[in-house]
Amino acid sequence: MTEEEPRLSARDMIERLAPALSLRTRIRAVAALLAGLAGTVFTTALWWSEPGPLPGRTYLAFALFTVFCLAWAGYGGWLLTRRVPLFATEQVSAAWIALVASTVTTAVVAVVAVQRGTGLGLALVIGGLFVAAALVLAVRAHGRRAALLRRMRELTGGTGEA
Repeated sequence: MTEEEPRLSARDMIERLAPALSLRTRIRAVAALLAGLAGTVFTTALWWSEPGPLPGRTYLAFALFTVFCLAWAGYGGWLLTRRVPLFATEQVSAAWIALVASTVTTAVVAVVAVQRGTGLGLALVIGGLFVAAALVLAVRAHGRRAALLRRMRELTGGTGEA
């Protein structure tokens, strides 16, 4: 560094290091956006093409799956529009979407299993595995975000919050 070059603050250095999303994050965002949109189109097309009235739980299941797909599409779109360092916010958001979707789906499947009188144990075991995996991802994402924010505070002298 020469004396003619201005000295950058830690925040300026951080922003220069990651002014845009990495290729890996961008690919994940596009995949989430496309999967969410495709799921939404497929679910709503299937829902609207039903020839007669649907039972309440089927109506609820279609609505929930559509909402989950829209959440993933929204997540992908949000991530693609970010031009600043996210400090693992995207990982926390994805983990929460996965945790809510797996928990609600497990609850709905469990209710259907009780109403039919079949396989509640199997529904809870399989759903529990999905919920546990999503919970592990959420804990890891929160830990990674906290570590990155701690490091940012160290570099910036304790100022700023992302």
